[in-house]
Amino acid sequence: MECRNLVGGSWISPESGATFDVRDPATGELIARVPRGGAAEAHRCVDAAEQALPEWSARSPAMRAGFLDQVSSALRRARTELAALITRESGKPLAESAAEVDYSADYFDSAAAEARNLVEVRLPVRGGGTLKRAIPEPVGVVAAITPWNFPLAMIARKTAPALAAGCTQVVKPAEATPLTALTLAQLATDAGLPPGVLNVITGDPPSIARAWLGDGRVRKLSFTGSTRVGKELMRLAADQVVRLSLELGGQAPLIVFGDADLDAAVAAAIAGKFRVAGQTCICPNRFLVAREVHAEFTDRLVRAATRLPVGPGTLAGVRIGPLINDEAVTKVRRHVADAIDRGGVLRCGGGTVPVDGCLDRFFAPTVIDSATPEMLCFKEETFGPVAPIAGFDSIDDAVTLANATEFGLAAYIFTRDLACAERVGAKLRSGIVGVNTCAVSDAYAPFGGCQWSGFGREGGRWGLEEYLAWKYVCATSS
Repeated sequence: MECRNLVGGSWISPESGATFDVRDPATGELIARVPRGGAAEAHRCVDAAEQALPEWSARSPAMRAGFLDQVSSALRRARTELAALITRESGKPLAESAAEVDYSADYFDSAAAEARNLVEVRLPVRGGGTLKRAIPEPVGVVAAITPWNFPLAMIARKTAPALAAGCTQVVKPAEATPLTALTLAQLATDAGLPPGVLNVITGDPPSIARAWLGDGRVRKLSFTGSTRVGKELMRLAADQVVRLSLELGGQAPLIVFGDADLDAAVAAAIAGKFRVAGQTCICPNRFLVAREVHAEFTDRLVRAATRLPVGPGTLAGVRIGPLINDEAVTKVRRHVADAIDRGGVLRCGGGTVPVDGCLDRFFAPTVIDSATPEMLCFKEETFGPVAPIAGFDSIDDAVTLANATEFGLAAYIFTRDLACAERVGAKLRSGIVGVNTCAVSDAYAPFGGCQWSGFGREGGRWGLEEYLAWKYVCATSS
């Protein structure tokens, strides 16, 4: 496995020789050392991307789509090896890692299909002799900064549409999970991607981000991460008027109405809340349940949560792997303690569980009843396996509670009354709404939020559009 950085088609190390460790979050075992790049390496990436841009953007969309097809095929062929690497870096169960590989390949398939549909638009002509066209052009050199929790998928859904549009790209993956990104870069290179079209560096996030956003050649940045960092990137992007796509924090409500199929609601809630040990931006973070089914739903959720196997993601059948680091454990402990101090009733979990040969990062699936909006877990993104439950008395009450947040990424509704779901969904301030499901992610659908959850969309034609600039040409005979 290549542990250096890919810049201009060459694998390089930083001039300083500095590195940082990549460790297994479950055991703390050293996996690899990768370069600690900074501003110099960031600018070198942009040099390579700028040099590659004219040739890559001049290729037809169909030719670029053919390359994306090759990358998708390469990902699927390497599914087993990639899943093992994702699990080792992020700690998630192997089954989730394998599903992530498939999901990532879907983004390349989706972008390839959209590229083949990318054509100029002839506009209606009023009067004689005038030709009006809208021509799609790539934005230019674009940057991506990605999180650790989906180390392959978060890059795939930024890289695939960028390359499909004719852009060249510079990428900085998360410090915790850089090896998956470097492996994707290797697969893309082996698939025939021209040098400089995709460049991946690891290193110091602030130095790299400042260098890219201060370099006028970088015309767009796509970022997935915290709202705090997203706000800082917006400030940095202002001087060069850099386009942004931001997928930031979430505070997803899961609303269970009295007529809901509770078996289906609990199964979906378990799958949605505890995937990646609750460390996803769209997982339900607040459970709002109608009074008439509150007790029954909570009892069922507790029984299901306590049956989830906890352990290293490499073990068969494990559903809850480790939290990514000790800081994550501290935050989840703080949210649980705060909820209990404010009157929450701990129904199960509440702390870490010992796992032989591993670090103390395995947090038990936790359900807290009698939650209130004043609790940290109702105001902040917990990013852990904690399900706080509050009751509601009416539809208006549910909508008010659901919208009582600055965030607006995902929301979930469970009811047999689809007309009710339609009305409630229209009132929720959220970019994504799941009805009777928490499995909403789809490479062919628009993914993104509103308010403090950011702006811009990824997936399908909406994702491709983020990397295009439309040129309007109006010509008439002299």
